[in-house]
Amino acid sequence: MKIVCITYTRKAQFNEPKAWLHRVRGYIGILEALSQKHEVVSIDRINYTGNIRLNGVDHVFPEAGASRLSAAWRLNRYAAAFHPDIVLIQGMIFPLQTILLRLQLGHKVRIILQNHAEKPGRRRRKLFQQLADPVVDAYLFAAKEMGNDLVNERIIRHPAKIHQVMEPSSVFQPQDQPSARAHLNLDPDTTTFLWVGRLDTNKDPLTVVKAFLQFIQTHPARLYMIFHTNELQPQIEKLLDENPAGKNHVFLIGEKPHDDMQDWYSASDYVISGSHYEGSGVAICEAMSCGCIPILTDILSFRMMTDNGNCGILYPAGDSNALTSALKKIMERNKQEQRQKVLNRYNKELSFQAIADAIHEIASGL
Repeated sequence: MKIVCITYTRKAQFNEPKAWLHRVRGYIGILEALSQKHEVVSIDRINYTGNIRLNGVDHVFPEAGASRLSAAWRLNRYAAAFHPDIVLIQGMIFPLQTILLRLQLGHKVRIILQNHAEKPGRRRRKLFQQLADPVVDAYLFAAKEMGNDLVNERIIRHPAKIHQVMEPSSVFQPQDQPSARAHLNLDPDTTTFLWVGRLDTNKDPLTVVKAFLQFIQTHPARLYMIFHTNELQPQIEKLLDENPAGKNHVFLIGEKPHDDMQDWYSASDYVISGSHYEGSGVAICEAMSCGCIPILTDILSFRMMTDNGNCGILYPAGDSNALTSALKKIMERNKQEQRQKVLNRYNKELSFQAIADAIHEIASGL
């Protein structure tokens, strides 16, 4: 089959294709895995015009119009020129572009929409999403149940169109833990936890810190927090000021280059999340690819990633006492057995090849 992937959003800050492809390599790896069985073309909008072939995928960066619809018309025209069997649209916030694509492609080509954490639209967008649904053949969600809201809103009329496929994957591989800790100047013998995300209310770092401060009263351990926004940093620092012992166990690292994260994930024993909602969970996927044992909130995407908590442990979002209990419980389990279970889950469901195989199966059945 010939598969064409379209990204309608324009990223004007990128004017060199390899820099853009490096930026989105968590998604590009899926296309590269698909190219082992299919002819794959990716159409993106950046501040560059031209083509490049890399690792089996043809990347096309066309000129596009100034307005959204004129740009969509040109992008769709490029897609149609490749005579695809499948068109994969990144995101569910482009209903008019999707309707236009169907008009330009005809009825034989199958259209698949990949959800990227989008929730049901409101007012006009919701209406357009409802109008677009008949031209869509399949929807991909990190967890199948995440599509229920769109079914309830009558945006997706037939639940059978919804398929469970992880959104991105990880470019990282597990490294030798002692070497990674030495490289980061971390204590080689201390149990190490990692938290990665924005310091905002959805990621809920306050619940994580509160629970960890209770946990370290009986279990010596360290928590490293890596973040690139600092909305709740003053509240976290206040918590640590009120619990002076915590400053020797909780470390606010701040932002780190993405390429450095392989060492952080490999150096850590466990990864914690306090998220109330995630479209998938990129940081958790990356952590699991390096063998980090996940301690996560009991939300839909994390249920899928952990096989309903079969690897790692789940706890109710916002409940610091439940998280403290989960931290204590995870310490009772064999770390090496848990680590191997995490790596097996990653390879089976979350890796580039696993995602590509799932998309292949879905596309073949349309």
